Amino acid sequence: MANNLELLKKYDFKFKKSLGQNFLFDTNITDKIVKYSLPLSNTVIEIGPGAGTLTKSILKLNVKKIVLIEKDKKLIELLHNLKRKNNSIEIYNEDALSLPIWKLGVGPREVIANLPYNISTKILINLLKKSNKFTKLTMMFQKEVANRIVATPGTRYYNRLSVISQLKTKANVLFDIPNTAFFPKPKVQSTLVQFIPYRNKKYDFNFEKMEQLTKFVFSKKRKMLRTIFKKEGGASYLNSIHINPNIRPENLTLEEFCELEASLRQS
Repeated sequence: MANNLELLKKYDFKFKKSLGQNFLFDTNITDKIVKYSLPLSNTVIEIGPGAGTLTKSILKLNVKKIVLIEKDKKLIELLHNLKRKNNSIEIYNEDALSLPIWKLGVGPREVIANLPYNISTKILINLLKKSNKFTKLTMMFQKEVANRIVATPGTRYYNRLSVISQLKTKANVLFDIPNTAFFPKPKVQSTLVQFIPYRNKKYDFNFEKMEQLTKFVFSKKRKMLRTIFKKEGGASYLNSIHINPNIRPENLTLEEFCELEASLRQS
C-alpha cells in the first residue's frame, strides 16, 4: 500500500470524498477478483480504476481490450502511464453515469469494478437496463447494498434493488472485503457481487415501468397491497390478477411483480 500512496503523491493527488474515493490497494484481493471473473471477455470495462491496482491485476492476463472510465482528471496522467506500457488500454475521462458503457470496446464485454460507493446503485441500474450487452458484471458494493441485491422475498433486505437485479440477472455474492484493504479506510465493509445476465428473456416486463413500480411500492412497504393499490380497486383488483391483497411489498415474488407491472401498464 505504501508504494501506491507514494505514487499518488508523485502525481499530487488528493482523495475526494465527493467522488466516493476509497482505493483498493491489496493486490491479493484484486488478483482474486480477476480470478472470479475468468474467462475474461474481449473487452473488460473498469469503472473508477483509481490508482490502477485492479487494472494491473487484469493486465496480468491476456486481455484484448481494457477500457478505463475515470472521472478524476488528476488520475488520468497516472493511468496514461499504464497505457504507455500496454496498448490494450483505452481511457475515458468521463462520468460513468453519462457514458453509454454498453457501447464501449468490442463485444462480448464485461465490467469488473470497485465502484464508488456514492453512485454504485445508480451505475448498477444503468448497466441492468442494458444487461444483454454484457457477459457478466463483477462489482464491489457496500455489504448492505450487496445484501439487498441478493435478498429473497420475505426477508428484511428485500427491496426494489433485489427485484430489478434478479429480474435481469443471476446475482451471487462472491466474498467480503475488509475495510483495511482500502485507503482511505471506509467505515463500512465491502462485498463483491457477480451478475450473470439472462441470455434469453426470463421475465416479461418493461424495465422503466418496473423501476417506477418497485420504487412506488417499497416507499409504502409497511402498508398492505390492498391499501397501496386502493385507487386501482384494492382487494378486488389484486384478486383479479391472483395476488394476495393482504400481504406487504416485501412478500411479493418476482413473478408477482411482473404480473402487477403488466396489469398496470395495460390499464
